[in-house]
Amino acid sequence: MYKIISLLTGWILDLCLGDPSRLPHPVVWFGKMIARCERKYNQGRHKTLKGALVSACLVLSVFAMTWGLLFAVSHVSVLLSTAFSAVLIFFGLAGTTLIREVRMVFQAVDESVEAGRRQVARIVGRDTSELSAQEIRTAALETLAENLSDGVVAPLFWLALCGVPGMMAYKMVNTLDSMIGYRTARYKEFGCFAARMDDVANYLPARLTALLMVIASGRLSLVRFVGRYGSCHASPNSGYPEAALAGILDCRFGGPHYYFGEMFDKPYIGENDRPLVTADMRKAVYINRVAEVLAVILAALTML
Repeated sequence: MYKIISLLTGWILDLCLGDPSRLPHPVVWFGKMIARCERKYNQGRHKTLKGALVSACLVLSVFAMTWGLLFAVSHVSVLLSTAFSAVLIFFGLAGTTLIREVRMVFQAVDESVEAGRRQVARIVGRDTSELSAQEIRTAALETLAENLSDGVVAPLFWLALCGVPGMMAYKMVNTLDSMIGYRTARYKEFGCFAARMDDVANYLPARLTALLMVIASGRLSLVRFVGRYGSCHASPNSGYPEAALAGILDCRFGGPHYYFGEMFDKPYIGENDRPLVTADMRKAVYINRVAEVLAVILAALTML
């Protein structure tokens, strides 16, 4: 029961607060640790091996530290342990902040393309300097779909499977991938293991996310659409939630993008290359929220 209380409290805090900029966030610390290690070890020979060791050590360290802290707190008070777990779950979820950012992207691009480019650059890794209004809206919705998996469903999946330490370890895995898991000249060797680790960690959550989105839409026939286009992505996982949203909105995602000055020709997901509008964003947000509720219910059921 205390685990469910922690889960619901942490989730409600995320719904209400998102990621407050004034609070220290574990992911920020994770990022600093990764950046420091990358500068020190991503050079010379054996970059692949060094990257694998760094990634594995960081993930295991986060799991061990979280477990140790929870173990120590649990010997003080059950209520304190429940509250501490709730705070960590709150930090582990990232649904509300991304939804806010996506809304701001659509508002900004309605004002001007340049404003939209600046706003979408906050949430995507690709080069945004030449994006059209349609490409800006597409990028925002693609990121919204991916974030439902990476920022909500996957953390809840690992919470249900391995407890709060597993959830925090997953956040480190995901942060590693977002920082060094690129196939660019700088990260291709050093970040290879981190990227593969993220692929494994998200394999089931990504497909579960797509299923929850289809259920949220009430159109179970879209399962076939997801099965057809889910693998049409450079990532073995990101294509599934993107395909689900593309099917729900009857639009097209994917295509060529620039990352760190290098062109990556991604396959298209869907066929209807129609203009995206604010109503599509609102529908996507609604689907995200319903799928998120379903994910929380599933996680809570596993804790009974």
